Amino acid sequence: MADRRTVTAEVEESHPHRLCDIPGCTNEGAHRAPRSRDALTEYYWFCLEHVRGYNAQWDYFAGMSEDEVEAFIVADITGHRPTWPMGVPRGDGPPFRGDGLKDAFGVFGADGDAPDAPAVELPNNERDALATMNLERTATPEEIKDRFKALVKQLHPDVNGRDESAEERLRVVIEAYRLLVRQHYA
Repeated sequence: MADRRTVTAEVEESHPHRLCDIPGCTNEGAHRAPRSRDALTEYYWFCLEHVRGYNAQWDYFAGMSEDEVEAFIVADITGHRPTWPMGVPRGDGPPFRGDGLKDAFGVFGADGDAPDAPAVELPNNERDALATMNLERTATPEEIKDRFKALVKQLHPDVNGRDESAEERLRVVIEAYRLLVRQHYA
């Protein structure tokens, strides 16, 4: 299909000096207007005075019922192209699962579903913080907070009779908790 700008330029070049299409008008028809809703690429050529009058009375939806206008507006959202919900069969075929596609990189699994995404590697400091608190990488904020409270109670100097190794371990736990809070784990 030809580009709309190309067609417009060709039409305008092929008729550089045409008369207004209103009978009896001798002015130059320099302004185009569509002939009808069904023939938007066929034009009347008017002078400025007559194109203003034509545009003032033009109604694209003339002759359409209220339901037809509503259906047109809904279809216009997608450019009047057919659409269907994701994962729902299109017509009589199965839902899209990559059928008929070459899967050179293994994007689709054997059953057509995308494989599980590989786990994202955590930075060393986050991995160490989770290990310090004896937590899995999937720990929820509540689990992190609960573990922190339990470790503070266990390692607090008042409970351990001022044991320096317990105090040092408590400092490490507090730093690990702060890091996890900053990294949006808690």
